[in-house]
Formats: sequence, C-alpha cells, structure tokens
Amino acid sequence: MEKAGPLPKVGVAVFLLKGKAVLLGKRRSSTGHGTFALPGGHLEFGESFEECAAREVKEETGLDIEKMEFLTVTNNIFSEEVKPLHMVVIFIRAFLADPNQLPQNVEPDKCYGWDWYDWENLPKPLFGPLEAMVDSDFNPFPSE
Repeated sequence: MEKAGPLPKVGVAVFLLKGKAVLLGKRRSSTGHGTFALPGGHLEFGESFEECAAREVKEETGLDIEKMEFLTVTNNIFSEEVKPLHMVVIFIRAFLADPNQLPQNVEPDKCYGWDWYDWENLPKPLFGPLEAMVDSDFNPFPSE
C-alpha cells in the first residue's frame, strides 16, 4: 500500500477591495516567499468562512472588514516546496468596515508589508493561486 502524503488543509483568502484596488502583502513564509498575496490563513475548527476571513484580516493587517461574500474555491498543490502542501482555499470578497482605516504590518515575520494595488496594474510576482486566478481573467469586483 502506498504511503499517503500530508493531509490537505483549508485556507481562507480575502479579496479586500477599495475602489478598483485590492490589498496585497509581500509574503515572508517558505511557501511563496517574496510573492504578493491576499490576506488570509487557515480555517480553525468550528469557524465559518466569514469568521476566518475577519479574524485573519484583523490579525495580519489590523483592519476590520464587512460585507463578506463567498466568491470561489481553488484546489492548490505545492509539490515543489521543501515541505509539500495541499491547500483548499476559500476566496471571500470583503470591504473595509471604516474606509479611513490604514493597513498595518501586524505580523512582520510573515509579511514585508501591505498596500493597495490597482487590479489592472498588480505587482509581480503574484502568489501562485492568485496568479492563476488573474491569468484566468477572474474578477473579484461586484458586477454593476
């Protein structure tokens, strides 16, 4: 019998939108180091997707969010990493609870910093799952 690999983990990533911009941070973690990614993290036992989204954004950026909405889910396998990882990621759209809030780098050991980037002019390189979504013409903004 073949030995099974590590079990998949569930993550939540947040498209935090402001006008036509999205909040991105430059990753310091081993998976995707140096790439730009959305705020997010692992779903904790008993949490809803929205609870996880609000908690992770607050923990990473200090921001409070509202109007959370499920967008899509992706299946991501990082087999080339030092520690292979299988992540199922739930993507949530959200908006600032107070538009005057400014992002802070609350976890500097995990992120170089946060900033707003125009969706039509995103920084490079993007974190793999986000890059795949952008390349597929995914649009996180509400249709008008």
